[in-house]
Amino acid sequence: MSRLRLPAACLALLMTGTALPALAQTAVVTDATQAPLALPRAQPTIPAPTQAAYPGVIRYEADITDVERRIVQVRQTIPVAAAGPLTLLYPKYLPGNHADTGPIQLVAGLTVTANGQRLEWVRDTLEPYAFHLDVPAGVSEIEVAFQWLTQPDASQWRITMGQQVVNLQWEKAILYPAGYASTGITVAPSVRMPAGWGYGVALDTETYADGLATFKPVDLYTLVDSPMFAGAHHRRVDIDRAHGKVFLNIVSEDAKNLAATEAQLDYYRNLVDQTDRLFGARHYDRYEFLFALTNQIGGIGLEHHRSSENTGAPDFFTAWDKSAGSRDLLPHEFTHSWNGKHMRPADELTANYNVPTQNTLLWVYEGQTEYWGEVLSARSGLHTREESLITIAGVAGFYDNQPGRGWRSLQDTNNHNLLGYRVPGQWTSWMRGTGDYYRESLLVWLDADTLIRAETNGRKSLDDFAKGFFGRNDGVVAPEGYTFEDVVARLNAVHPHDWAAFLRERLDAVGPDAKAPLDGLERAGYRLTYVDTLTATEKKVMGGWANDFQYSLGFTLSGPSNRLSNIRWGSPAFEAGLGVGWDLVAVNEMAANAERLRDAVTASKGTDRPVTLLLKSGDRYRTVSFDYHDGLRYPRLVRIEGTPDRLGDILTARRN
Repeated sequence: MSRLRLPAACLALLMTGTALPALAQTAVVTDATQAPLALPRAQPTIPAPTQAAYPGVIRYEADITDVERRIVQVRQTIPVAAAGPLTLLYPKYLPGNHADTGPIQLVAGLTVTANGQRLEWVRDTLEPYAFHLDVPAGVSEIEVAFQWLTQPDASQWRITMGQQVVNLQWEKAILYPAGYASTGITVAPSVRMPAGWGYGVALDTETYADGLATFKPVDLYTLVDSPMFAGAHHRRVDIDRAHGKVFLNIVSEDAKNLAATEAQLDYYRNLVDQTDRLFGARHYDRYEFLFALTNQIGGIGLEHHRSSENTGAPDFFTAWDKSAGSRDLLPHEFTHSWNGKHMRPADELTANYNVPTQNTLLWVYEGQTEYWGEVLSARSGLHTREESLITIAGVAGFYDNQPGRGWRSLQDTNNHNLLGYRVPGQWTSWMRGTGDYYRESLLVWLDADTLIRAETNGRKSLDDFAKGFFGRNDGVVAPEGYTFEDVVARLNAVHPHDWAAFLRERLDAVGPDAKAPLDGLERAGYRLTYVDTLTATEKKVMGGWANDFQYSLGFTLSGPSNRLSNIRWGSPAFEAGLGVGWDLVAVNEMAANAERLRDAVTASKGTDRPVTLLLKSGDRYRTVSFDYHDGLRYPRLVRIEGTPDRLGDILTARRN
């Protein structure tokens, strides 16, 4: 794709990031009479991004052949127009992470040379993602070399390199000049990979021979937005019936994992058809699904404008029934091409990767995408209607039983990543977090969709919002920022209502009386209930149902030791004083396992018999008896007889 050119209004929006103040080390004084412990040390100012184009093209080379040691070698040749100060930046605020998550801790061996001579650099002491250096007279380009030391396990960082599959993310292995927007810096990238490997990427290949791929120059924005999956086995399939512009790239360590059947591929062809019918426009010249089926690298679902970065189980296609719970991943990420990449919250439309992001509208960016991801899964056939109902029931059940709303609003969870990127914590039901602006927001958008349908007698729906808001300007790629007021205005254009109050009521609800946004379910013709036995399809979609006691005793069993995890705040387990670290040893004086615990909870239903557990934590043992008699509880949606099946209509494939 040629360089992304943004309209003037969009560029003006990009430049809203303010410049950092002049950096100086402040002297420390312990009292008014004592001399400073350290003298102030002046530092160069980090230039703020401007609309100017960086002079010249940066040549970039990544070597990903060292898969045994999991080291990416990087060399960049950066042209310079004049002698003097230069600041290089490592990306800090990563797109799709919504936070300052650039793993600069994994960068090592940084050296800068010019005309064969080493140039010394100094890291900024207040902004460690910035490196200052002075370019001598007579130098027209500098060479920058370093290693990205990717990690062998997931204890601290996601695994990106395996012996036969590698996920190259440019933003984690690049430096770029400060003072410029990402769209104003041109890069000519190349990648050396093990011989014989294939790869998927949204960049245009110029040459590929003996493991070396060179790509057409692009701006830094497009490069960072175009990750690569490379591997020993690669298959690329055209899944665009209409135009031949959308491709599914499957990468794996084993050739047998590439064997998607034609029937399975047709679901993805249907997905492309259904997005065309939903949005009515495309904002990409071509789109590459990148799908790694592997256990060698860490799981990911990350959106990009012209591709998606996803992983699945190696047997995703060959054991299709087992993948039911994860088939909505690609529909979700594909939706982001419209919502999140082309149309993007204005406070996330930053000039480059070191201007702070804000996350006030993640309930649209991620929440409405989560909604359309599930809807499109059903409309494409990736989920049957029954599977979609089970998925939505699981979401509704979780928020129906979430106590964290008592102190923290849905709106505040949009700040979660900036408070500490996806920190899991030990009391997730009380903390609230990342998943809420995805999944609880799905319920908010279902509420909005069914309200529009009900009040217009089915003449209008949220589909009309999607087409009018995300589907404008067919063929335009450049991102456009939106605000809360823009969302409200477009909803009112579909159906007049007090949408601002509607949304704020659900986003800001907090306190002991605040409830989950479940009105949309009943308006859709369904009621949330709880059952003690599951159908075969429910077991397939729910995955870990066998170890799930969240809505009965209030915890999940995990691992071979049957450790109590995800203890729900306010549950019987919580009220019994249980916290993290207890392993289940026995149930009613019998050796423990999940099946025996399920049987015990079922046997106590409607009786006065307690469920007695023997627990172990280190050298301590404890016996806890639960006076609980409501049996196992799993969420399920049931039809409300005599009401319109609006949810069924929402999940039905569009024919035109």
